[in-house]
Amino acid sequence: MNPVFEIRRNYLIITVDGELDHYMADQIRLKADTYLEGTRIKNVIFNFQHTTFMDSSGVGVIMGRYKQVRRMKGKLYAVHMNDSIKRIILISGLHKLVCERDSIEDALKSE
Repeated sequence: MNPVFEIRRNYLIITVDGELDHYMADQIRLKADTYLEGTRIKNVIFNFQHTTFMDSSGVGVIMGRYKQVRRMKGKLYAVHMNDSIKRIILISGLHKLVCERDSIEDALKSE
């Protein structure tokens, strides 16, 4: 499945459906960079509601988007994480960079 991109206010919401592997990470990287460079979006929400797997490529794509939003004084959020995704976020150290919220609506209220 392909990732779904949605813009709400100054947030780019990326819904990852299925596995966040090398193939999916490349798709997200290319399209997210286009959105972030061509607009005034400064916050990114990764929606993991339908994500079944994430490998190191997924960690890399999240880290890259974090660096982009940080330069714009924005934030990166992760929502709807299952136990497997939470574990990878914790082990990789991303939990220090990513704001965890329960839902997209909770992340939108954070700013």
